[in-house]
Amino acid sequence: MTESKEQKPVEEGCCADQQCQCEKDAKCECNSATAEGEAPTREMSAEELQTALKMAEAKVLEHYDLYVRAMAELENTRRRAADDVQKARKFGIEKFAENLLPVVDSLEKALEATKDLSDSPIREGMETTYRQMIHALDVSAMQPIDPQGKPFDPHTQQAIAMVPAPEGVTSGTVVEVFQRGWIIADRVLRPAMVSVAQ
Repeated sequence: MTESKEQKPVEEGCCADQQCQCEKDAKCECNSATAEGEAPTREMSAEELQTALKMAEAKVLEHYDLYVRAMAELENTRRRAADDVQKARKFGIEKFAENLLPVVDSLEKALEATKDLSDSPIREGMETTYRQMIHALDVSAMQPIDPQGKPFDPHTQQAIAMVPAPEGVTSGTVVEVFQRGWIIADRVLRPAMVSVAQ
């Protein structure tokens, strides 16, 4: 009795080890299978592309706005730093100059008190010292405020008395200066103390 040979079942969907016509057929299922690890791709519709484009454009505008703001802030920082440096150069001696003004006032009063001692070596020394100090203040961008006979200016002067207007003097004119004021680099360091005609 002849034993029948068992036939191996062909794996479904695959040609297994058998050589068949599907090797030559480009449409064979086993040849068109997706490679392992690759996700199937599909084309995006026109609406999806339009939505993606709008989202990208919005992102670009957002980043551009942030860039413009950052550049503006950088420019403002540079401008403030430059202003600070300029102010430091102009007004760096302001505190020292303000403390020096009483010394100038004292020298002026001493010169006024010794005006009859024109030949005195002490007066000559005070005059020399006074001239040197005024020169030092001048080269440091400091100028005195002496508004005698000029209209009262509240920005540079401080009225401490109102007096009847002398003959020929209009109202609002500075009649007397009790203490000169000083300006440093267009900034009032000390206002002048004056009396004003009513």
